[in-house]
Amino acid sequence: MADHHPERQSAIDAHGIIGDMRSAALVNDKGSVDFFCWPEFDSPSIFCSLLDTPEAGIFQLSPDLPDARREQIYLPDTNVLQTRWLSDRAVVEVTDLLPIGDSEDDLPVLMRRVRVVSGEATFHMRCAVRHDYARANTRARMEARDVAFDADDQPSLRLSSDQAMHVDGAAAVAEFTLKQDQSAQFLLGGFDDPRFKEGAAQLCLERTLKFWRDWSAQSTYRGRWREMVNRSALALKLLTSRKHGAILAAATFGLPETPGGERNWDYRYTWIRDASFTVYAFMRLGFVQEANDYMRWLRGRVSDSHGQSMKLNILYAIDGRQELPETELSHLAGHGGATPVRIGNAAYDQVQLDIFGELMDAVYLVNKYGDAISHEGWKHVVEVVDQVCETWQQEDVGIWEMRGEQHHFLHSRLMCWVALDRAIRLASKRSLPAPFARWDQTRQAIYVDIWENFWNQERGHFVQYRGGTALDGSMLLMPLVRFVSAKDPRWLATLEAIQKTLVRDGMVYRYRNEDEGIDGLDGTEGAFAACSFWYVECLARAGQLEKAHLEFEQLLRYANPLGLYAEELDSHARHLGNTPQALTHLALISAACFLDRKLSGEKSVWQP
Repeated sequence: MADHHPERQSAIDAHGIIGDMRSAALVNDKGSVDFFCWPEFDSPSIFCSLLDTPEAGIFQLSPDLPDARREQIYLPDTNVLQTRWLSDRAVVEVTDLLPIGDSEDDLPVLMRRVRVVSGEATFHMRCAVRHDYARANTRARMEARDVAFDADDQPSLRLSSDQAMHVDGAAAVAEFTLKQDQSAQFLLGGFDDPRFKEGAAQLCLERTLKFWRDWSAQSTYRGRWREMVNRSALALKLLTSRKHGAILAAATFGLPETPGGERNWDYRYTWIRDASFTVYAFMRLGFVQEANDYMRWLRGRVSDSHGQSMKLNILYAIDGRQELPETELSHLAGHGGATPVRIGNAAYDQVQLDIFGELMDAVYLVNKYGDAISHEGWKHVVEVVDQVCETWQQEDVGIWEMRGEQHHFLHSRLMCWVALDRAIRLASKRSLPAPFARWDQTRQAIYVDIWENFWNQERGHFVQYRGGTALDGSMLLMPLVRFVSAKDPRWLATLEAIQKTLVRDGMVYRYRNEDEGIDGLDGTEGAFAACSFWYVECLARAGQLEKAHLEFEQLLRYANPLGLYAEELDSHARHLGNTPQALTHLALISAACFLDRKLSGEKSVWQP
């Protein structure tokens, strides 16, 4: 057994994700669960070897087939994952899922089922739960045929199996041999979970498959790249809280944006920045309920800030918690040695003026395609927009949460304009009372400010912040939010400059940090996958369809074998940063929908 204990960290893109909309786990292509926070998305981890060694917690389950080819697939139209081994001696599959419970309050259960498709194979299982990010002293003990895991002040867990297990080194271990068509299963969950009773596992699997397939069938998307679009939708649904309706930025924390670097953040929270992208993507694919649920969560945050100037945070925990203090887990070695590993996110206390634009764009979209705004909701909107009128000229940290100096960022100005524009449109459309003259005057003032103060005549393009000369990937949103025509000469000049400076083989960087160190951190980061999809959409809107089509096809090849994306891509297009990244999949859906319509020759009634 000792030979199967060591396991090197897997690459970020060598993972699938499973989840039940309360928590999520990553399964690498060696058959190990190396990341799992339990029982909530943002709870302390019980498996964390992805950021350290197996001593930080891991659930290994694999056949003794060293020469086998390994592959991972999702069972069609589901988030049920299968890892497969193919060799001369045997074909083996391990099916992993977090069953969808009857209630949103059911605790997550990790279900692992191994089956020999052909031949015969010997299997090794080692389940080493390590509570509280591997900071607690977890004890393993036999409980009849099961193994219990306990730690002081931590929830107890139980591992149940139809195979004989024993305890070795505070871990549950087993070795067993299966022949063709034989199977074994393992269930890990809360100590008293009723689903441990015999026969429940098969029912859980069938119900979970039905849940995901019924949900996928609601998609109205019938265009090109349907498999990638639907996989993105399934990933987004998996990252959505069933109880609260909020969507996580990503399932993980601490995965590096720079190999071996310090850019290692916790993304298990909800960013207001992603609001309009989320609503648009769900609405575009026909998932109106998800968009409405998300807006219900968002309305709760606006209500929380009612009457408190600048109280709308840039990010929240999925249950609405506002304070997310940042801590470093110095005992973890980091992925690829990238330290520090952080939990919590100090950005919650930053000022970002752009969030009001994303918020109002989401409110506008939902009112256009979903539920109409309530009287109280509109009162809150008026308060938010009046606040934008007062604060739009202030400096902030910008969309990318710079930890350097504050500036007058173009993107923040742009989104303040969006906030006013969408509020005016909504009030007019719904005949709602509003201070139209003041709002329109401010909207025009911001418009003039952007054209006069953020256009660099000498460089011939828009600039990242007032007085600067740099470009920024967030500029790609200028035509997407309908501020500027996608074929305006100044915009096309900016797009060309972005292409020369920030684009490398279709991969777009958010900004270049080498010259000024603007983000206050050492080193640089990878290409930002969401910006890369925004770039495709900008090309398509500018009429460069052939180029947009090719760039999009290339980006699709940069997904991992399961169709998932992390936040960033390195120079070899390998994944960097937390995974799977909601914003990347949201941007993919938007680009695919628009590009498909254009390639099909569909005429737009009005297009910026």
